[in-house]
Amino acid sequence: MVSVSVFFPCYNEQENVGRTVENALMVLGKLDADFEVIIVDDGSKDGTGRIADEIAGRDSRVKVVHHERNLGYGAALRSGFKTATKELVFYTDGDGQFDMNEMPPLLDLMEHYDIVSGYRLNRRDSFVRKINGWAWTKLVCLLFGLNIRDIDCAFKLYRRGIFDRIELSSTGALIDAEILARAALKGYRITQKGVHHYPRTAGVQTGASLRVIARAFKELFELHHRIRSGN
Repeated sequence: MVSVSVFFPCYNEQENVGRTVENALMVLGKLDADFEVIIVDDGSKDGTGRIADEIAGRDSRVKVVHHERNLGYGAALRSGFKTATKELVFYTDGDGQFDMNEMPPLLDLMEHYDIVSGYRLNRRDSFVRKINGWAWTKLVCLLFGLNIRDIDCAFKLYRRGIFDRIELSSTGALIDAEILARAALKGYRITQKGVHHYPRTAGVQTGASLRVIARAFKELFELHHRIRSGN
């Protein structure tokens, strides 16, 4: 039986979180799996937290983690990994831009790998976001010697034990790069799989703000320095 934790980092996703989590429960329910679903409410100012609590109140397989204030994407992912109790841990964003039906095929790959990192097929974002994402991935791969097609694709599956052996520091958008860089240094096996990406139908993207981008670059070079120093 597969043992998997699935979590969703959410910030102001009241229009998306309900259908996203319900769809995950439907997909997971079809598997021969011991699973749990975790919603990480990263200090949302709308009704995300309330809706998440309502879902958890109806279904004991759902847990909710609340941040009192918005701590950042990296902090939300770290809370999800910390809360996860199953052997495998999968995350995707709570905005509904990925199809949970594409998660089960990733499970078979874990017979031979420790991480499955998705990459977006026909990425449904603006041209500027596509260029920024391509350049960011190339820079991260250059600095850390990785061969990853889409560093920040929010569709990844890990062995949970990885997070007992690596210490994460990123609280912002750098989190995916840090996990992959530190896991690769530890010798964990990484493979990749293409997944479909769909347009956001509700809510507002926050990852493209200048503040978020500037913070990510600052953290990137700090991380590079720490890893080169053996930290």
